[in-house]
Amino acid sequence: MKATIWHNPDCGTSRKVLAILQETPGIDLTIVEYKKVPFERAKLVQLFRDAGLTPREALRTRGSRAEELGLIDGANGERILDEMAKDAMLVERPIVETERGVRLCRPQEKVHEIL
Repeated sequence: MKATIWHNPDCGTSRKVLAILQETPGIDLTIVEYKKVPFERAKLVQLFRDAGLTPREALRTRGSRAEELGLIDGANGERILDEMAKDAMLVERPIVETERGVRLCRPQEKVHEIL
């Protein structure tokens, strides 16, 4: 099974999900370090749709510029997506995509739903 993780090596949860994927037999893993390879807006739209998330639900508020940018109160989904495409640190992590679906893997055990 193919799996892609949008990963931040500085994030403990992201590292734990990556370890689960690496330890699962039969996984053909692609790792995208999104701080180096930013998200494309269209990909964010697809990931959130497939995960059943709104941009607001996928917004990282802690340790990001979300409040400073006015995204926490009152910003619509389109504006949040625009800002996420400019600053990947606004996207909550990690996100994993397989042929069985997409999950925002917080808590880390959510990855098992799509393996």
